[in-house]
Amino acid sequence: MAVPRRSRSKQFELILESLIWKFRLIAILPVIMSLLSSLATFVLGTKEIIKSILMFNGTIGFKGYLGELLGSIVGGIDLYLIGIALLIFGYGVYELLISPIDPARLDEHLGNGLLDIRDLDQLKEKLVKVLVVALIVTAFKAMMTLPINSPTSLCFFCLSVLLLALSGWLIAGEHRIERRGTPDHDARQS
Repeated sequence: MAVPRRSRSKQFELILESLIWKFRLIAILPVIMSLLSSLATFVLGTKEIIKSILMFNGTIGFKGYLGELLGSIVGGIDLYLIGIALLIFGYGVYELLISPIDPARLDEHLGNGLLDIRDLDQLKEKLVKVLVVALIVTAFKAMMTLPINSPTSLCFFCLSVLLLALSGWLIAGEHRIERRGTPDHDARQS
């Protein structure tokens, strides 16, 4: 008995679609690499902060030393922020392409956190927020050692501070808009 031609093509289609669906599992590679990179940046950030703590020996009066000490601490914080961005990316790619992370869904209080990513727009928004904060910290570190020896350099310094404040305000703007529409916020306003 011959298998109908339509049935064979349907079986081939099902096999091909099954293989295509399983091919998404290749996304485990960037997930693993971003999680390992996150671990590496956390270790490097910790090493940077420990180095600055060990460098601290009580000679705070020396301005260059103080700038170097604070720069080292801020550099460690910057590495932590980059590690958080890598974590968000890894979790997001896993959730979007491979499978929802069930333990994260078990605790109802953790459901709306930074690592709760349900679609590509959420992944993009959360990554942008963390990366902008990392850029703000990097700019702050650079501004700590910026020599101010003329009115022009002072104006540039003030403009930099203004731009950093504006970028922080813009990032927090979405949160303010979301809170404004909540019943709790509306009740406090009346």
